[in-house]
Amino acid sequence: EISLGLVGSEMCIRDRITASLLTAGAAATIHIVNKVIAASAVVKNILNSDDQNYFKWRYGNIYYTKQGTGSPILLIHDLNVSASSYEWNKMINHLVKQHTVYTIDLLGCGRSDKPCITYTNYLFVQLITNFTEQIIKEPTDIIATGLSSSFVITACNQSPAYFKKIMLINPEDLAVLNQVPNKRSKFVKGLLELPLIGTLLYNFIISKGNIELLFTEKWLYNPFHTNHLDIDAYYESAHRGKCNGKYLLSSIVGNYMYLNICHALKSIDHSIYIIGGSNKAGIQETIALYTAMNTSVESVILSKSKHLPHLETPIAVSEHLDIFF
Repeated sequence: EISLGLVGSEMCIRDRITASLLTAGAAATIHIVNKVIAASAVVKNILNSDDQNYFKWRYGNIYYTKQGTGSPILLIHDLNVSASSYEWNKMINHLVKQHTVYTIDLLGCGRSDKPCITYTNYLFVQLITNFTEQIIKEPTDIIATGLSSSFVITACNQSPAYFKKIMLINPEDLAVLNQVPNKRSKFVKGLLELPLIGTLLYNFIISKGNIELLFTEKWLYNPFHTNHLDIDAYYESAHRGKCNGKYLLSSIVGNYMYLNICHALKSIDHSIYIIGGSNKAGIQETIALYTAMNTSVESVILSKSKHLPHLETPIAVSEHLDIFF
């Protein structure tokens, strides 16, 4: 009986050692896969940067550019982990003819720092306000896309003297902005923030194939307008900073990035112009809601465009920029 007991103990120990080795091996494999993906995503260095072009903000360094002369205009890209100021590449040459054009990579995006924090809408309200106050140093016109429109509206309501005219391109639906964190969203947020599994999940979600799918299915009206340089730039943006973009993604899917802007939208006295893509789902209803909240809102729907008309139909967008600004 003693001999059988010793044999059983030895087998149990061997099983534990084997399980530990397998676990360690799996963890090492996942770590290597994550490192390879992060390194390969940025090897083309499409989003090269000048070390001098950083706003040293209290939550991290913010990459920005400044070009042209004239009245200032600030361009804010859509808030998602693959976006950056690259979004405005086809608009800058037109705008610099009459404006000093500023672009930024938002915190957690592109060439800016990607701290391991919970991102909130108000964090970006502070960023836009501080950047305008400390870098631009005079009231500025502003253009924002998608979810970023929400914190631009809030910033203009809280610090109206810093801003002039506002243009929103396919702003987020007000009903979407009314979401709050719940048990399910908090669970997903926690899962994405796990050291190894969370990063692997992030790399799977933000794969090059999935980014290409976003371009062809959600962002562009004509899928044949998608080019490899755009896909590579967005893929690189998402994976810069050792894939720490997962913390911004976790905050978005966790519903921490949303904020009810109805009061701010009603209260601001700035000129607001909305550009919508004709094939953007729900854009007519979204514009109707914004107009109901603030009757001074003007709008236009651009034909044959979707979420990113400034990438797909820049000439048409430029015509409306000239009229509004």
